[in-house]
Amino acid sequence: MADFYEENEKSVGQIQIADEVIAIIAGTAASEVEGVETVPKLSDGSFGGIFGKKNNPSKGIKVSVEDGTAVIDADLAVLYGVRITEAAREVQEKIKNAVENMTGLSVMAVNVNISAVITKAKAEKEEE
Repeated sequence: MADFYEENEKSVGQIQIADEVIAIIAGTAASEVEGVETVPKLSDGSFGGIFGKKNNPSKGIKVSVEDGTAVIDADLAVLYGVRITEAAREVQEKIKNAVENMTGLSVMAVNVNISAVITKAKAEKEEE
């Protein structure tokens, strides 16, 4: 959990941002890249991971925050035909910018793991 303490006379308390909130921000930013989708880890023990909850932007995103600095790991799938390195770099930039702008945290690293390729046939089947 990210904690923020303001040391000035206007401070009225502390602010905490849950890692899950940061993961949602990161997952949403990653999904803005065309041809990229987040994927849940097989070891995901959350209710969403167990029951296949759809539209969970934090699936496949792991956040570690220490001393106001975040490290974000993103497990992603790409559509067949997408240039993987270009998509991964765009994801890194989008996640870094979104998290830093929305939370005030410094993002030290965004590690992208492409763990699946989605074929057109599979994508069409999942939409049904």
